[in-house]
Amino acid sequence: MMKFNTLSKKYIKTSLVIMALFFIQSCNKDFLDEELTTSRNTDYYQTEEGILSLSIAGYYRILAYPFRGEMQFATTNYGTDEFVIGGDDSNRPWNDYSNSLASIVPSVNSNTVSAARQWDYFYLGIHIANQVIQYATAIESDNTEVKETALGEGYFFRGFSYLRLVRQFGGVPLKLNVTTTVETEFSRASAEEVYAQVIADLTEAYNLLPNSGNPAKVSKDAAAHYLAKAYLSRASEINDSWNGSTKQDDLNMVKTLCDEVIANHPLATNFGELWDYTEPDGANEFLDEIILSAQFTGDLSASGKNFSHVIFTARYDDMPYMKRDLTGMRPYSRLAPSYFTYEAYDVVNDSRIWKTFRTKHRVNNGSGIYENGDLGIMYVVNDKNDTYYSDTKTNDQIVYSETGKTIPTVYVAHATDGNSLLDEPRFPSLTKHFDGARISVNDTRGFRDEILARSGETYLMAAEAEIRLANLGSGSYSNALTYINTVRERAAFKTGEVRNAYTDGAAAYVVSDLNQDPDLNSFMTENAYYESTHIAETTDATSLTVTDISNLPTEDEDIIATLGYGGDYERMLCFVLNERTRELCGEFHRWEDLARTKTLVERVQAYNPSAASNIQEYHLLRPIPQSFLDAITANGTALTAAEKEAIQNPGY
Repeated sequence: MMKFNTLSKKYIKTSLVIMALFFIQSCNKDFLDEELTTSRNTDYYQTEEGILSLSIAGYYRILAYPFRGEMQFATTNYGTDEFVIGGDDSNRPWNDYSNSLASIVPSVNSNTVSAARQWDYFYLGIHIANQVIQYATAIESDNTEVKETALGEGYFFRGFSYLRLVRQFGGVPLKLNVTTTVETEFSRASAEEVYAQVIADLTEAYNLLPNSGNPAKVSKDAAAHYLAKAYLSRASEINDSWNGSTKQDDLNMVKTLCDEVIANHPLATNFGELWDYTEPDGANEFLDEIILSAQFTGDLSASGKNFSHVIFTARYDDMPYMKRDLTGMRPYSRLAPSYFTYEAYDVVNDSRIWKTFRTKHRVNNGSGIYENGDLGIMYVVNDKNDTYYSDTKTNDQIVYSETGKTIPTVYVAHATDGNSLLDEPRFPSLTKHFDGARISVNDTRGFRDEILARSGETYLMAAEAEIRLANLGSGSYSNALTYINTVRERAAFKTGEVRNAYTDGAAAYVVSDLNQDPDLNSFMTENAYYESTHIAETTDATSLTVTDISNLPTEDEDIIATLGYGGDYERMLCFVLNERTRELCGEFHRWEDLARTKTLVERVQAYNPSAASNIQEYHLLRPIPQSFLDAITANGTALTAAEKEAIQNPGY
């Protein structure tokens, strides 16, 4: 399968006409240096070869580039119920909703994501897409790679980019042709107009694209998945002031499209297979469940890099008998799981929490009685009503049964002392993005592909559409349970499964050029299941099937009670959002899901302590960047303060 980033050295120097919306406001010097290193004029990009090179550039700039820095997690994971600040404050404004989250985000340090970052990224992506669409449409050619595949990719990239923008900002300027001169006159289209364009573009992509090449290439199924997401978003609460005439038809389209995608993309048999990364371009990056992924590669001549392995990683290297190593990752400690995340899982019966978070670390800097390979750190993720542990933190007190030695450091999510893991903070790392194939301990360049769309999410989108249709009188909550139960049944432990067995992407250390001595690995192939659940060792199957919407799982009933929901629709919408956490936690969806369903405020107030007192209803949309407002004109004249305020989203 082609790995698009192997071509990045070529297209990073592609002669792009810089789109005015990006060019006039960008402060990213490195990016401009890359884009202005040009040796071709635009005539080349109107040839077959040039059109195909532009399409390849779209894969990198639109799908992969966001994962090379902090923008992706800051705008999709921070400020939600799932994650809180993990100890590093570089992007605290995006979590806390303080006055710093504004049209200009004050820089905490060089890692702080500006208000304009994602605006710039996706408008540049739109410019690339517009070039592909315009040139592929105009060229006289019988080459289906140009007239169908590349053209379909162009429409997909534009629809994908505008979908991100409208879900973050609401209505935005629609730019649908190629910019050849500096333009400064732009007006915001309404959210309704942007959604109409997104759906039109993704429909064109769906009609043009072949259903092959996934997950490395955009396919018909990828277009169908994102088209379903666009219809579901348009039918969501944030758009209720205008979506009444389209809502029912949109939801029916969601179901139709999702069923089509599901038929072609069966779930992996075991949830853990999705994260069992053992080498770049390995088998788990091409599972049938994966519909589309952002492509990265172990080819060191390529310029792409995946930064995601560092952001969810907790500090471990500052604890007794531990030091930083390749398999522990470089701990940037940006995102710590919230107590909502700990409490959303059935820790006895749901395997996903034990396959998503690392709860044990090996000693790798042993001395005295502790040898490398002993259990060095343990995180107990227990039920909130568990009274077995008295202390949230212990040192050299709890005995590890396998060695008879005490464990140097243990943290307990729910102890009777009433303290919180967030106090320090300390937390088990989400490991869906871990990459042990890196070439050095401190290297932030990851080679692992990033999953953008998989059928585990498609099932839950179909379920949500069914829930919404039931609320309109034409759907069925029991049908929604059928979709949800398919995902939950995969998540249950299977007969013969070893419940405390663990792996993550650190296992790829065996292919790293570093050749780290395994004795120095902090990666441990065991989790804290039994220490957390206190049940006898077993390999029996578990069940997570839900049969009665009035009797949801205990963890869901507790969340529903905390949030004060009542009535079948509110309960079932809450249930499917909780299920999205259990299935998709840390996969860069959460903020947009909570914003579109208008559940962001109550969930953040309940589960994100540092944001709870700041968040307000206007935070359902992001601020329009000040750099854009300052650069545009009306009739050739810079905007007045009142005109800028009229364009800005309310509250900022």
